[in-house]
Amino acid sequence: MPHRTLAPVFAGLRLGLHVLFGGLLALVVVRVLLTDGSPVALALSGVLGLVYLCGIAVARRRSRVLAVAWVAVLTLLWASLVWLVPEAAYLVFPLFFLYLHVLPRVAGPLAVVATTAVTIVAFAVHGGLTVGGVVGPIVGAGVALLIGLGYSALERRAAEREALMAELIATRDRLAAAEREQGVLAERSRLAREIHDTVAQGLSSIQMLLHAAERADADGPGLDYVRLARRTAADGLAETRRFIRELAPPSLDSGLGSALTRLAAERATSEGMDVDVVIDDDVVLPMDAQTALLRIAQGALANVAQHARADRVGIRLTRNERTVRLRIADDGVGFDPADLEGSASPTDSFGLRAMRERVDQLDGRLDVVSAPGRGTVVSVTLPVGPS
Repeated sequence: MPHRTLAPVFAGLRLGLHVLFGGLLALVVVRVLLTDGSPVALALSGVLGLVYLCGIAVARRRSRVLAVAWVAVLTLLWASLVWLVPEAAYLVFPLFFLYLHVLPRVAGPLAVVATTAVTIVAFAVHGGLTVGGVVGPIVGAGVALLIGLGYSALERRAAEREALMAELIATRDRLAAAEREQGVLAERSRLAREIHDTVAQGLSSIQMLLHAAERADADGPGLDYVRLARRTAADGLAETRRFIRELAPPSLDSGLGSALTRLAAERATSEGMDVDVVIDDDVVLPMDAQTALLRIAQGALANVAQHARADRVGIRLTRNERTVRLRIADDGVGFDPADLEGSASPTDSFGLRAMRERVDQLDGRLDVVSAPGRGTVVSVTLPVGPS
């Protein structure tokens, strides 16, 4: 919801304008009834009131063309009524504010001047040219212009304030998200250390003990079971080490480029893939964007290692004036993205879903292009503002 502290002020001003118009129109109707009771004047008054009420529907449409047409019809009806009832000239004062609010910049003041001249002429026709008949409309027009300029300045200031508040709220939300992300990273690092010091060390010890048991009793009847247990322990240890790598990514202390390079080197060593990294020299990013891109790269490389059966992977990080783009492409078996979206197994698309959630948090875009036998390209674009 927009943060508009001046909304009650604007609502009060609009309500006051409506009340003023209704009161003056009621004065005209009473004047007609107390004098000649002209049916034409009463009909024009009724039509003028109905057309004014139609402004509610026009305002909801938010169409400048409809609004200008509505004001033009009001002006024609008022001009017709003012020749019949001199008191109708007072309705020009609320019309002044409509001109200044609805019509374009130059057209609004010109309409005020023109209707002021019509009002002076109408007073002169009905009661002769007097000082009050000239000064009154001119003073009213001047007051309306000053108030209209003040209202416009206040509205601009309110819009600037709303934009600033929206920016501050967005910044606060991003800072909160960054703090949560740092907390998550700290917890993941703690878990990685705990797993390394407990589960990984335990599996390593079990593997060593089983290997020693295999050597000590090479001809024992349970040798096959010992070997199976040792291989199982080795597989569990390898999987545990993979979990540790994913829980504790390379440090961002030296920047995202260095972290991606180290991550690629680790994957190339552990998975036997050829990983190429190309990074622009001028890529400088906020910490939340660096963390998100590193996590996305880590998840994409994990997907490649588990599913793609790829020989080569390319990582490209580029930046322009407003966005940063991370592109990860492999030459693996690929897949049909439509089949993955409709998969009943939540684990099939969990990695991509996690990437998409990270990208959405930073108002970015995630594109996945793949086809069976043609590899996969994961592209992430984040808005980061000027360098």
